[in-house]
Amino acid sequence: MLKLTGGCLCGKIRYEIAGEAIGNTACHCVDCRRASGAPFVAWLSVARTAFRVTAGNLKRYASSPNVERGFCADCGTPITYHSAAFADEIDVATGTLDQPDAAPPERHSWVSQQLAWVKLADGLPRHPRSSTES
Repeated sequence: MLKLTGGCLCGKIRYEIAGEAIGNTACHCVDCRRASGAPFVAWLSVARTAFRVTAGNLKRYASSPNVERGFCADCGTPITYHSAAFADEIDVATGTLDQPDAAPPERHSWVSQQLAWVKLADGLPRHPRSSTES
């Protein structure tokens, strides 16, 4: 069983994950880039029941239809992504883990929107759209 902890930059939000990973992806979509300010974002997907905020409260933002992102209202750290299409799952920003090396990406998703100057050489599978689509 996976047991991980993490939090935001300022430390007001803390969380724990207790359960199995559903998947780990590095997402290159425009929305993830804009929400994070980074060229792509690594996500750890777990069952919603496996994720628990242990300190503070996530502020939520409906970033697109049927999608909600959770972040720290004080420092702005993006922490979660939840899509109604996968109601029983939640994605946690891997970079917010206390030990991000414990959850490396297994694939790249939305490479159809990847920045031209990002050169991937890790040998991981690449998906033009979501990792559940070809």
